[in-house]
Amino acid sequence: MKEITTAPIRRWQRGGASTAETDDLATEEPLEIRVDGRSISVTMRTPGRDDELAVGFLLSEGLIKDRADVREVAPEWLRDECNIVDVRLADGVGFDVESLTRHVFASSSCGVCGKASIDSVHLHFPPITTDVRVSAETLLRLPEQLGRGQETFRRTGGLHAAAIFDLDGKLIVLREDVGRHNAVDKVLGYALLEGLLPFDRHVLLVSGRASFEIMQRALAARVPIVAAVSAPSSLAAQFAHESHQVLVGFVRGERMNLYAGSERVQIRSR
Repeated sequence: MKEITTAPIRRWQRGGASTAETDDLATEEPLEIRVDGRSISVTMRTPGRDDELAVGFLLSEGLIKDRADVREVAPEWLRDECNIVDVRLADGVGFDVESLTRHVFASSSCGVCGKASIDSVHLHFPPITTDVRVSAETLLRLPEQLGRGQETFRRTGGLHAAAIFDLDGKLIVLREDVGRHNAVDKVLGYALLEGLLPFDRHVLLVSGRASFEIMQRALAARVPIVAAVSAPSSLAAQFAHESHQVLVGFVRGERMNLYAGSERVQIRSR
């Protein structure tokens, strides 16, 4: 599997001798994303599903909105490895490099004001307008399904995962990557290429924490409900409130924390 690299190691344990063995590592390589032959981004990713990653990235950045905007996704060859993907846009689809540069939204580590960041996203992706509901019982079942689908994580312990489910908890698509944002972009890219967008009656589940960037990506695909196995950031919670999204964190076992849109999570009384 190209997602996995085998490396020689010495395994050590207190009170025992070290042994020479091999271990499986999650593969990490750079991917250059181009649009009509022009380089716009280089990201470190797990190889595989690179067309989905590139298209999902363009969707989350507001450059494309549906399958009709993409003429073709053309990989190129670099050092005998496919580490460049060129997305060729359909005729009439505009592409402004300067606009893209200004549109790369601030991360949680950046000093840009949270409100300004949210406002900049909403210029491209307006808030959710529906009041889609989901049951708490459905949300609690999702992490187990996510875990069953994380084949590469089970072998390496080094990958994030993202998955889309319908409101009944049926798995639509799951992807893994060393980057949590890349995993989400691969899910969204799959949806765009397969003509499944918008995901306006669906749940996005991520294996780690929910950041501002993940909420922004969910909004780009019109996902109304985002759940995370770990914690959200403060800006993610603020973004969810202002985007009319449901945000649920620490979905583990029999519990979860509701950070936004709690009125749309149906909790069965006992």
